[in-house]
Amino acid sequence: MSNVSIVVCGVGGQGILTASDIISIVALKDGYDVKKSEVHGMAQRGGSVVSEVRYGDKVYSPLVTEGMADYILSFEKLEALRNLPRLKKGGSVISNNYEISPASVIIGDFEYPNNIEDRIRASGVDITLVDGLELAKKAGNIRTVNTVLLGALAEKLSFSKEKWIEAILERVPKKTHDVNKNAFELGYNYKGG
Repeated sequence: MSNVSIVVCGVGGQGILTASDIISIVALKDGYDVKKSEVHGMAQRGGSVVSEVRYGDKVYSPLVTEGMADYILSFEKLEALRNLPRLKKGGSVISNNYEISPASVIIGDFEYPNNIEDRIRASGVDITLVDGLELAKKAGNIRTVNTVLLGALAEKLSFSKEKWIEAILERVPKKTHDVNKNAFELGYNYKGG
């Protein structure tokens, strides 16, 4: 198999690194070589965070350069737009339909861009917008947005649901197993925009 490259992006505190760990665990369980890298923003919470996961028969580098990503899994819409140049032709964006204003917007230096999803679609990219926060609430815990989004990604990849759930349960605290399973199923079955 040719390598699959996934950019997981968002804002600090959204569970991006946990999500990329789970993607890596699933690929390892399926017997693939996996490489992962992480770039933290200026702040632990609130700054941009990007994690790159690559898997395949043999992966030499975790880095996903411009035009190389098969998927962008974004926990915040502006981060999806920022990382769009990294997506290859025919790639897909799965994004949380959620906006978090960066510091430059909060202090008034910039305005949060309008119509981000329209701008992504106008570039010819397939985008799935997921109401992650609403689905996480429905699952029973707003902190499971990352698991909801993993469910939406999982529906597009070839790994079995059982392997995804095993990986999630290995990575999240035991007391959150049921809510995370619910969140994953809601994301997996999401048929929204």
